[in-house]
This record gives sequence, C-alpha cells and structure tokens, in this order.
Amino acid sequence: MTATLFPARPTPVIPVQGAAGFPVGRIFCVGRNYADHAAEMGHEVDREAPFYFTKSAHAVLLSGQDMPYPPRTADLHHEMELVVAIGATAVNIAEEDAMNVVFGYGSGLDMTRRDLQAASKAKRRPWDTGKDFDNAAIIAPLTPKVDNADIGHLTIKLEVNAQVRQEAKLSDMVWSIAEVIADLSTLYTLDPGDLIMTGTPAGVGPVVKGDVLRGTIGDFAPLETTII
Repeated sequence: MTATLFPARPTPVIPVQGAAGFPVGRIFCVGRNYADHAAEMGHEVDREAPFYFTKSAHAVLLSGQDMPYPPRTADLHHEMELVVAIGATAVNIAEEDAMNVVFGYGSGLDMTRRDLQAASKAKRRPWDTGKDFDNAAIIAPLTPKVDNADIGHLTIKLEVNAQVRQEAKLSDMVWSIAEVIADLSTLYTLDPGDLIMTGTPAGVGPVVKGDVLRGTIGDFAPLETTII
C-alpha cells in the first residue's frame, strides 16, 4: 500500500434498515424534476432530457444530526427529495432494466444556499457554492428495495416546525426513476454506493436557526434535523 501524507477522509456511511451500512460514492442530483417546482422558480420543463448537478459524498449529514447554518448565505432553502441508492454497476443501461440496479430508497434534503445559487445563475457560472457545501445532503436511513414495484403512489412531504411546506406524489416527477437511471448511465458509469437525489416538488423556502425539519416518503425512515 502506498504511504499517504495524512489519513484519508473516511467514506460517509448511511445506515440501512435491517442491513449493513451503505458507503457513499457519488451524489447525483436531478434538476427541475417536478414541473410545479420549476414553475415556482420561473422555469418551464421540457421532456428532452433531465439535467444534473453533483454533491460531494462528504456533504452528507445523517438524519438525526443538527445542521449548522452554513456560512456566507442569508437564504438557506430546503428541498425535500427521494433518494435512490444504486447497488450494481450500470453503463448505458436500458430503461426497462434500470430498476434492477436500485438497492433501495431513502428520504433526503438537498439544502441550497439560494442566494449564492442565484448569483451564479445570473453570471452563468456553476452552482457549486450554492449546492455542494458541508452538510448540504441530509440523508435518512435507507430502505432496501423489495421488488421493482412502482412507488409513484407514495407521498413525499416536508414539515418545518410541524407545518407542511412541501407535499406531492412521487408520480409527479417529470422523469421517472428508471428514465433518470437510464439517462444518467449514458453520462457516467454508475457504481454501487452512488446516490441519486431525484428532485424536489414545489414549496421550497428558507429556514433559519432553530427550525426543526421532518421529511417523510411513505413508510421509509423519516428524515429529521434541526438548524442550529
């Protein structure tokens, strides 16, 4: 083994209900995958192809842990999302086969420094500082997939201080899970450990210190965090 100058950062591991932990590889995020959210942000959605941005695995914050309010922002937003955990390698996979590489599902929050994202958009610069920062990917324990049954009937919901902020059906997604996996696998080799955050419905908005966030999707493990 090659000697290193300092210890490597540990790989984030997400708990899995009834199984060993899930070591995180990469985090892919789907943009504007709910038409109502796109509309509230001033955009229209077409069906040509989804688009993506990424978060570092080291942006993971486990559900149940507090989220420190991040620096250099005055407009931190919540975005509640279905997380799809990949359990097998996929390259150019057909849509009809895409669900076979899904390990399981979870609830996630794509936290966003909205003011920094808006400034980047205005200058046609990358969104990294608005999307990829410490604790920006809050993930609940994963639930292993039992079969390839459709989960579109499940409700995705986020409450802030016990008040509902976001609520929709997973079937409201513009691009389905299988469509996203098939398309993403033409751009990257998907490997076990990769996560896909599949987009957020309408209702995104700011949070401040002291806010308590609780997200649910069906009977998957709930997501909980407090902004400190």
